[in-house]
Amino acid sequence: MGVRYKLGCELSYEVQGPTVFIFNLEVAKLQRHRDLTEHLTITPDHSRRSYVVPDIHNRYFALSAEAGPLQVKYEAEVTLDVFRADPDTIRETPLEALPLDIMPFLLPSRFVSSDRLSAFAQKEFGQLPKGHNRVTAICNWIYDNLDYQPGSSDSQTTADESLILRAGVCRDFAHLGTAFCRALNIPARFVSCYAYGLEPRDFHAVFEAYLDGRWWLFDATRQANLDGLVRIGVGRDAAEIAFATPFGPFQPGPIKITIDHADGSPELPGRTTDAISTEEPAPNAGAN
Repeated sequence: MGVRYKLGCELSYEVQGPTVFIFNLEVAKLQRHRDLTEHLTITPDHSRRSYVVPDIHNRYFALSAEAGPLQVKYEAEVTLDVFRADPDTIRETPLEALPLDIMPFLLPSRFVSSDRLSAFAQKEFGQLPKGHNRVTAICNWIYDNLDYQPGSSDSQTTADESLILRAGVCRDFAHLGTAFCRALNIPARFVSCYAYGLEPRDFHAVFEAYLDGRWWLFDATRQANLDGLVRIGVGRDAAEIAFATPFGPFQPGPIKITIDHADGSPELPGRTTDAISTEEPAPNAGAN
């Protein structure tokens, strides 16, 4: 039985001239995101273009705004199913057996500098038994050695810089976990989500590692329940799935994020040692 969530966000901007916005804030339409109902309100009203990325199901919409205030409000309800498994049973897929279309999640990207971290990752994690537990050990190391410190990084901070700084926020923790995995030939991807249990409420970043033919969730910050993450987007790093990407002059205003149990939905059992996936078995880089 799944848990039903009521969630959403409110974004506001003072647009100072013609600006194109690309948003990625809607719940991904996955098989395990059941009975999704949603409503998007844009004030003032603007025509918009939409696009859904095949296989990974990221949902983008774009609009063109003129000078003046702009508000974007998204409201949704969704039932979240998760797949649970014993971490001890989940193996790493040998490099020679990985599907080729998963390659983007093996290579370095703008913020995931796995090539620069290869020697460190091999020395620190290379001798550990391969499987889900090795990725958990990566998360444990990040949690133990980096301070969660808002303001310690910015939107341009890379994974290797986070390692040097030994501090960051969820974005940096996810980039570093992704980088360590890729350095060990474990495909990994950055994930944006609505996160039940996160305080204060905000968009959250975690990562997924591809193990035994399925994508598995990991959160090195340990700030939210893995079985309470409602996915928005996945990508090579944060640049591909920013909740808002503006092209033009603007000033950002307040942001409000909400996620709560819908009326009558059962309470989560609390943090679990199970491995958690919100994917169907994935023989390639896609979800379903």
